[in-house]
Amino acid sequence: MPIRFPGKPGLVAYITVGDPDLATTHNIAIAAIDAGADVLELGVPFSDPIADGPVIQRASERAVRNGTRLHDVLALAAALRIERPQTGLIVFTYYNPVLRFGLENFCAAAEQAGVDGVLVTDMIVEEAAEYLEALRRHHLAPIFLAAPTSPDERLERIAAVCQGFVYAISRTGITGARTSLESDAEQLVRRLRRYTTLPIAVGFGISTPEHFAAVGEFADAAVIGSALVATIEQAGPKHAASSIARFIQGLRGVAKEPAVPAR
Repeated sequence: MPIRFPGKPGLVAYITVGDPDLATTHNIAIAAIDAGADVLELGVPFSDPIADGPVIQRASERAVRNGTRLHDVLALAAALRIERPQTGLIVFTYYNPVLRFGLENFCAAAEQAGVDGVLVTDMIVEEAAEYLEALRRHHLAPIFLAAPTSPDERLERIAAVCQGFVYAISRTGITGARTSLESDAEQLVRRLRRYTTLPIAVGFGISTPEHFAAVGEFADAAVIGSALVATIEQAGPKHAASSIARFIQGLRGVAKEPAVPAR
């Protein structure tokens, strides 16, 4: 199914599958969708998450200790596709788990599970020909990260191969919540608009209702990851799903009010 953002800003919610455990992750995912998430990024836990900050690193470590693997992520996606069929589902991973699974096997399994798209954080567009062809054969949308430091010719190349949406990184560095929204984000979205009509989602560092509302002034969607993962970590298994629901409902409530300008 095509990835849709029926309202502005749309919400892409990242969760680390298997943190704190697979059953709780399922409940968190359902709570996030029902509270207003348009797209779920299902994070594949990895032993060396170099692009992630400490919050997601800890979540990944916990999930790895629990024995969570890529096939568990795909099983969750398959369940969510049945239970919440209108939700966009993205597998968010490093390339190593895909390589171990087998690229063709992964794409076939992801298609069978009802996954909409794939974001491989360490896959660069310049070396992605085989990867892109495999995704195309299995009707999976490739999503790439676009950084403020990328020259225009690289942004154009990224925009040309993305489907579903383009993920604009608000700043360079690792993931993690921030107290203010980076000024580079709006400029990057303007640059990307020259090359694509796809929705543009802004992520990295978005952690408050004010950030979420501000992003809606210039982008189609916001990606929230570390703030959600931190909420799960603090709430514990018993209260994680309800805490995520309240967090997302809070985002949506503020987004209906006049947006707070990014600082």
